[in-house]
Amino acid sequence: MLSSSLADAPPIREPIHAPVAHVTRGGIVEGVHHGSVVVLDAAGEVPFRIGDIEVACYPRSALKPLQAVAMVRAGLPLEGELLSLAMGSHSGEERHLAGTRRILELAGLTEDDLRNVPDLPYDPAVRDTWVRDGRPPSRLAQNCSGKHAAMLYLCRLNGWPPQDYDAPGHPLQRMIAEAVEDLTGQRIAHATVDGCGTPLFAVSLHGLARAAARIATGAPGTPEFRVADALRSHPEMASGAGRDVAELMRAVPGLIAKDGFEGVHVAALPDGRAVAVKIADGANRARVPVMAAALALAGVDARLLTGFAGEPATGGGRRVGGVRPVAALDPSVLLAPA
Repeated sequence: MLSSSLADAPPIREPIHAPVAHVTRGGIVEGVHHGSVVVLDAAGEVPFRIGDIEVACYPRSALKPLQAVAMVRAGLPLEGELLSLAMGSHSGEERHLAGTRRILELAGLTEDDLRNVPDLPYDPAVRDTWVRDGRPPSRLAQNCSGKHAAMLYLCRLNGWPPQDYDAPGHPLQRMIAEAVEDLTGQRIAHATVDGCGTPLFAVSLHGLARAAARIATGAPGTPEFRVADALRSHPEMASGAGRDVAELMRAVPGLIAKDGFEGVHVAALPDGRAVAVKIADGANRARVPVMAAALALAGVDARLLTGFAGEPATGGGRRVGGVRPVAALDPSVLLAPA
């Protein structure tokens, strides 16, 4: 039963994004990335916002920690590395494949029972090796396989039919939808299908930040705490070696973070401060420095974020510019909520 205290679903319309990052070369702005950013303080208030944080958007894989909380609430017993993998967009490294096989073994199932789409590993170097070895696309290598394996395991534990676990009307997916609404504090605006085949729910960027804060501040023993602890302790299992989201969690003590396709990134600290970013054109080159700037606005020591300043623009082998957040994202200038 859905709570009557939930806010209405966010509106579905074209987002009114704002400039969030400039691409500079030789002191000239060569390109502009638009997007939206919301920063929550420890009390859940909004000291900074830019763009359109209340419109419906798809979190893509940034939704996975919410899905993981839902599954733990329903009895998923995974911990540590395997629980982190269950909310992962993994690189396809051998540890990710081995972990997914282990979850399937616990369920008494095999790769053939997965319903995610076959794919090559996400990491370019891992993918190149995979192709050189003549290995075809597989469901195990696809970056969402850990989540799908966890869903199958939970179905087995709860006596739910595993054959259509990705169907919107399946008990598992209905339960996940209710958890998404509970964690975001708002009703889902729309549902569609994510790239891996599971239901994807549209919420606001503001709601996504609230959900991350709920997870990051979970009390010991709660599903939220278990999910946050697994992500903090094993960030590479939810992503991969050298991935920016894992490096960010290593750099900022206590941080949980999850990225998603199309330029989505959410992060939260144990005291409830949270940030959510959406880059309109989906560009990772803007997502990373904008997230770093937003975390600085949230009060994270800027010295911890120097490795996330954005990729350089080069000319003749030397740096001549790069991607930098717009002046409005300068941590010294906090904008009042609109």
